[in-house]
Amino acid sequence: MGKPKKANVATIKNVNLEKQITDGKVSKTKNKDNKVKLRAEESPNLDTKSSQKILAAARQQQLEMDEENFPSLTPKRSVNFNLHDNMEHEEPDVSETDFMADLGMDDEDVAAFERFQQAPKEGKRTLHLSQMIMQKIQEKEADIHTKISDEGSLKIEEIDPKVKEMYEGVRDVLKRYRSGKIPKAFKIIPKLRNWEQILFITEPHNWSAAAMFQGTRIFCSVLSQAMAQRFYNLVLLPRVRDDLCEYKKLNMHLYNALKRALFKPAAFMKGIILPLLEGGDCTLREAIIFGSIVARSSIPVLHSSACLLKICEMSYSGANSIFIRYFLDKRYALPYRVIDAAVHHFIRFENDKRELPVLWHQSLLTFTQRYKNDISSEQKEALLQLLKKKSHPKMTPDIRRELQAANCRDEEMMETDNATAGQPVEMFTDADVGYEG
Repeated sequence: MGKPKKANVATIKNVNLEKQITDGKVSKTKNKDNKVKLRAEESPNLDTKSSQKILAAARQQQLEMDEENFPSLTPKRSVNFNLHDNMEHEEPDVSETDFMADLGMDDEDVAAFERFQQAPKEGKRTLHLSQMIMQKIQEKEADIHTKISDEGSLKIEEIDPKVKEMYEGVRDVLKRYRSGKIPKAFKIIPKLRNWEQILFITEPHNWSAAAMFQGTRIFCSVLSQAMAQRFYNLVLLPRVRDDLCEYKKLNMHLYNALKRALFKPAAFMKGIILPLLEGGDCTLREAIIFGSIVARSSIPVLHSSACLLKICEMSYSGANSIFIRYFLDKRYALPYRVIDAAVHHFIRFENDKRELPVLWHQSLLTFTQRYKNDISSEQKEALLQLLKKKSHPKMTPDIRRELQAANCRDEEMMETDNATAGQPVEMFTDADVGYEG
């Protein structure tokens, strides 16, 4: 190995301080300027001369730009580069009307310009946002009413081809549906605005019986009374009647669909029972099957009373007698108006020359058995007179016996009035009737 080289460091011998100072081996401070010097305009503090030069140059540049853009409008001014003189001398205010003469504006233009510059008068008020919105809404409603009055009804909306294709696929599923899940696209039909148009794309007359039950369950739970009535009348009723006409008996799923339709009793009465009887072509088989739904189900008394009142006012048919008997057998506490309508329904056949069927006598017997005590004495005499002209060898004696044993409502009222007449009225308190506050 070679010898290590000595570092190039000067060895400092023990020399006196005086000798070192005289030889110049003492470090000295170097007065070097900063490598990075600030420009005059970037220095934090400017002297007076520099600031005067900068302001004078800026004024001169501004005046040159004004002369280039608007040579006729810019007044010629002498530039004073003295900062102190410019600060002491303030320029007069200049308005926009000072240059109108140079622009060549006549009196009418000047007046219009002044009107534009004036503030709005206090008497006039602009419309608020809420007022503008209400005005737009009223215009839209007027436009809709105009369209309805002109065309009779709203136009059928154009359906997107993709939507139509999707519901055609739903149609194919419902044709062969037996059990399981229903397509979600079918479940949202009752929530659509044009649900009838979408529904008939699926061809309800070709649905399977199980699909009809599922459709009735969905539609009767989502739609309102009026819309459910349309579904019952346009879809469910024709399908049930077609099935009865073809097979002479009703499918179990369709029968359950009728029972589920009673979820909305008003729509059931207006959309199924009354149209079925008003048509005049209801067969006895149909009346018995539809009537069994009424007999086996719990229906509110008001809906049953209203339906019975309408049936009693219809022209007679065997199906009407079947429904009257089913409603009377439910033993409702019927209003007197409905009972009077039922009595009038039977009495109007007094002068009828036709021989009445057994169904009519059965319904009359049911009425006298259930409501003989709710008729008046005049109605009782009229019914007894009716039995003399319209009689049945087996049922008429039972009807006459029921009427003779009846306690009419007006007789009961008279007995009650006589029992309470002349008796002092006794005052009672809440404690006497068992009510304590």
